[in-house]
Amino acid sequence: MADSQTWTAAPAAPERARSMLATAWSCAVTAEGGREEFVGAHTVADDGRVLLQVPEDSALLGAAICAPRGEPSAVLEFADVAPVPVRGRIRARLWMAGRLAVEDGYLAFHPTRLVLRGPSGSVVIDPAEFAAAAPDPLATAEARLLTHLADCHGDAVERLTRLVDAGSLHGVVRVRPLAVDRHGLTLRIERTGGHGDVRLPFHAPADDVSQLTERMHVLLARASAAACPRALQRHRTDGEG
Repeated sequence: MADSQTWTAAPAAPERARSMLATAWSCAVTAEGGREEFVGAHTVADDGRVLLQVPEDSALLGAAICAPRGEPSAVLEFADVAPVPVRGRIRARLWMAGRLAVEDGYLAFHPTRLVLRGPSGSVVIDPAEFAAAAPDPLATAEARLLTHLADCHGDAVERLTRLVDAGSLHGVVRVRPLAVDRHGLTLRIERTGGHGDVRLPFHAPADDVSQLTERMHVLLARASAAACPRALQRHRTDGEG
């Protein structure tokens, strides 16, 4: 569920999918040989193929070798898990349908259909657009950045809520940083009766961590100039924050 704040300047679905594959530690593969889960076993080639390093006794490897024309169909599933503990920690899921083949010592997966499902619904991604996309430049640093923000700068997170519409803070019990990319920061607003997400776009894209630092300083300066939301004032008065 997204809150009333407008989602602007967000990564396109192909970029989001490439970022998920660049950071996901595990994946599940379903094929005629069965379903197997692999940890730390996948990489992504420049052309969008997913390369799996699987054990020699893997049923999937046997299916790829023995299948007619050597190209069995398969489905790969990836989960995008928030690095900071929040309600509903899985931010998105990606399903990739395609074919498997043994190539250069890898079990190579060639995607022919991709579906990305997030809070706002499902999006079908064109395989050519997926192959041409690149991960967000902050993707591999995101977990470290968000964990540091949540653990060491709770006051800054609270200050950023001054940029959130007051209606989204009704009944708030906790606010946590949920995601960050080159275009903006997303906060998870947890309330007594549920939760929602609010996106705070940067004034310009951040192509590296140093630029992100400057973008965050701008957001915090804007927040400092804004009035503290009444919902947060009541929250502190009640002794819960």
